[in-house]
Amino acid sequence: MIKLSGITKAYGSQQVLRGINLTVNKGEVVAILGPSGSGKTTLLRCINSLEKANSGEISIGDRMIDCKRASKKEIHALRGQTAMVFQSYNLFKHKTALENVMEGLIIVKKFPRKLAEETSAALLEKVGLAGKWNHYPSQLSGGQQQRVGIARALALNPAVILFDEPTSALDPELVGEVLAVIRQIAREGITMIVVTHEMGFAREVANHIVFMDQGVIVEEGSPDEVFNRPKEERTRQFLNLMDPGHAI
Repeated sequence: MIKLSGITKAYGSQQVLRGINLTVNKGEVVAILGPSGSGKTTLLRCINSLEKANSGEISIGDRMIDCKRASKKEIHALRGQTAMVFQSYNLFKHKTALENVMEGLIIVKKFPRKLAEETSAALLEKVGLAGKWNHYPSQLSGGQQQRVGIARALALNPAVILFDEPTSALDPELVGEVLAVIRQIAREGITMIVVTHEMGFAREVANHIVFMDQGVIVEEGSPDEVFNRPKEERTRQFLNLMDPGHAI
């Protein structure tokens, strides 16, 4: 289980997160929706400890940190429970698809090279890239690069995978192939938190919807509750703008 309590984050005088409380159960897929600048990506980066929250507590499994007082050792241990898939792929350009996936297994998990290679090859096959092991990122489409990023995250066997707008950098015709892989992972019961602007995907795949605006959680609930019976006017305004075919 993941639990966030009172998470705040500011950059100078700009308050980005204003006391976020959120619980994510094991095996749950949580979709975080909201306008640009609402704090969605910052929240993910705080969970992953790429950004240090100013205050609050983060628990993942049996690991918990007080964000204000956590030591580097505690932060490193918590980060080891997560893996992140970035909107801009973040692959090593000088490494092949196979080597990109192997990197974490060798450096973080201390796998022997042969086992890391076999595991990585199986994961690339799982995301539909069996014939692309020796291709460099420049030889892959955006969708293929993102699928390498997903395989790399899966390799770490984390307690939770964090997806930061995984399709936002893709050409429209490549979005479907990435969403299909995420759907497959969801069916396997892997805990995921997905920041996304894909309303149909969120409605179909997520168990729990969170709507954020101006650094707070405005509303949360099941897809049916949030999409079809939102309680807050701000949620209704956002959904009508983003999903006009399902105007509320």
